[in-house]
Amino acid sequence: MDNGLLVLRLVMGLLVAGHGVQKVSFRLGGDGLAGGAEEFRRDGFRGGRLTAVAAGAGQIGSGLFLAAGLLTPLAATAAMGVMTVAGTVKWHKGLWVQNDGYEYPLVLVAVAAALALTGPGRWSLDHVLGTVPWPLWVSLAAVVLGPASGLVTRAVLRRPAAGDTTKGRTRHAHAAD
Repeated sequence: MDNGLLVLRLVMGLLVAGHGVQKVSFRLGGDGLAGGAEEFRRDGFRGGRLTAVAAGAGQIGSGLFLAAGLLTPLAATAAMGVMTVAGTVKWHKGLWVQNDGYEYPLVLVAVAAALALTGPGRWSLDHVLGTVPWPLWVSLAAVVLGPASGLVTRAVLRRPAAGDTTKGRTRHAHAAD
């Protein structure tokens, strides 16, 4: 079981971290910070560069911590949060990835939840530091708070659509976001 958890943590964690690197740099096929900011604008978010930096940092940090098996429930919470946001962007396209759907973010949320619930295994920094096993309530809180934080983030950073006068402002008022 420990070997399987190690493989799962490494693959999932490094993929999530790599996804974050793409948001903020030209590495791994990324379009740099300006490209990451533009991607968020296209996807209906306000905040531009700050949003790209926050998302990229969240993905890099949570991915590396998951890969290392360090503070696993917290890392899983952050990974579930950022991948839930990604899923909300793709939700309207349906499930399947061939239609640019939310299949991939959903798989990553599920893997992060499984890691929060099972723990990182013996081949982890949590094990070396003696911080495992985590209490069940910590794991359950991670599974609830991760996706919830992603949904709240999406709601807070959503840029109103054209003609949406939410809070008395139109889309044009957000051009500088």
